[in-house]
Amino acid sequence: MSTSELASKTEQLKLSENLVYVDEAAGSDESGHGTKEAPYKTALAAVTLVANMPEEKQETFKIMVKKADSDDYAEITASALKKAKNAHKIAEKKAKKQAEQAAKDQAQQQAKQLEEQRKLEESKQIKLTLDESLPEPKLIRIKDATECRGQRVKVFGWVNRLRVQGKDMMFIVLRDGTGYLQCVLTNRLCHTYDALTLTLDSTVVLYGTVDKLPEGKTAPGGHELTVDYWEVVGKAPGGDDAITNKVNAESDPSIQYQQRHLVIRGDTASAVLKVRSRVMRAFRDHFDSAGYFEVTPPCMVQTQVEGGSTLFSFNYYGEQAYLTQSSQLYLETCLPSMGAVYTMAESYRAEKSHTRRHLSEYTHCEAEIPFISFNDLLDCIENMVKDVVNRVWAEPETRAMIEQLNPGFKPYTEPFVRMRYEEAIKWLNDNGVKHEDGSDYVFGEDIPESPERAMTDKIGKPILLTHFPGPIKAFYMPATKEDPRVTESVDLLMPNVGEIVGGSMRIWDHDDLLAAYKREGLDTAPYYWYLDQRKYGTCPHGGFGLGVERFLAWLLKRFTVRECCLYPRFVDRCQP
Repeated sequence: MSTSELASKTEQLKLSENLVYVDEAAGSDESGHGTKEAPYKTALAAVTLVANMPEEKQETFKIMVKKADSDDYAEITASALKKAKNAHKIAEKKAKKQAEQAAKDQAQQQAKQLEEQRKLEESKQIKLTLDESLPEPKLIRIKDATECRGQRVKVFGWVNRLRVQGKDMMFIVLRDGTGYLQCVLTNRLCHTYDALTLTLDSTVVLYGTVDKLPEGKTAPGGHELTVDYWEVVGKAPGGDDAITNKVNAESDPSIQYQQRHLVIRGDTASAVLKVRSRVMRAFRDHFDSAGYFEVTPPCMVQTQVEGGSTLFSFNYYGEQAYLTQSSQLYLETCLPSMGAVYTMAESYRAEKSHTRRHLSEYTHCEAEIPFISFNDLLDCIENMVKDVVNRVWAEPETRAMIEQLNPGFKPYTEPFVRMRYEEAIKWLNDNGVKHEDGSDYVFGEDIPESPERAMTDKIGKPILLTHFPGPIKAFYMPATKEDPRVTESVDLLMPNVGEIVGGSMRIWDHDDLLAAYKREGLDTAPYYWYLDQRKYGTCPHGGFGLGVERFLAWLLKRFTVRECCLYPRFVDRCQP
């Protein structure tokens, strides 16, 4: 305790008694005052108090001790007093040593700060100049560095990592969105004010020669830039406002979502977004190679596809309208003029769900195909998934990112498991996957996410789950001829994610579709254009919708689909 605290406690003593009290059972060295009402717990605390009194008073005080097994106070024994005084002397020496060390550390810190300040002031006088005798640099992006080995180049980027080695060497790992480049700065290049105050995520321009690394050394791309000149383009803040203090891998998810614009600069988040770009291209390449045409349907609609409870509504010039749940109905209208079509567009679902596989806005890959059977549809879905995976896997750069994010991943070559809904119900019950109350699942009920994933993860293979009961599926799905209870419908289930595709054949008979509207209680007026497809040359057809974020969560083994889009939108999150 400090001298002022001791003085305060001394004032609180009943000096007329000249006694300091210690209660080994009920006392407290922290809150006690040494009085009978507020005794200390140890004799050391009492000795410390007395030792800080004026010398003329110290001899007049006695220390009274109540043992843990006693009801009365008795004067401290000579041996106990001697032990306490020795402990006090040791504590005093320790405190003195600590104070001396603290003063020494403070002096050293102040000296270090002064030296750093002196170096900073001196560094302001160091000015770098371009060496005009060197070859004119070639402006490149980092991905082009391999082709420019041995050449002098100029490259812009952000400081992704920074390491200072001694006083004459500094390493910068630069990123520019196309790759990473290790850059080596030596001597005067490390002594400037900008060098001494450089921070992560500052933007810089570096000039130098791209050199292949010698055997035994590693760096991105197998080379490094030996810098001969550099400048800061835009310096990022340091200290409390440094990017690593704003957000990092250990930050709470709510902070990571709020600072998503900074999170996406990280190695992992940027890799996910780069793979997403390649996956989107692969889907388009797949459909184009199969003869599909891409269309861009409206996202503002006045019809529903998946039920009214998940519609985002808004006022459209005095009329009620919605953000689309799916572009399926519009794709169907294109079949007579364009044949097989697809779209890569956003869909919106107002589901107040906090699961890791739900988003309020997501990228929807949808396709519609005329003149096919249900088995053809299943083949289309399986072939698409396999082909898209094979396309991105064949790109070395994309494959490297997939292996970085999902080590051990291999494309599926075996046929997907095909299982009927009724078989899934039996599998759940046979394998002990029950309701929370222990009851079995029964035919006709929707299989929730948790048991569905449990089954998929246990089987460990993609499952085309088919023939769902009509009451739990959308109005436009036709019943099968062999069993009117079930529909020609399918969900593709993937390990670790669950459903990533939903599809079906579509009701193509005009009267059957009218009956479906009536059964669902839907007004047919807003759907006049959809009904016309069954009136003017109808045909058997089917289609499906794939959630791109779910596909990526499976491919890249991400915990949640929220990691698989740029700025996720979900319940209570519409920023940034």
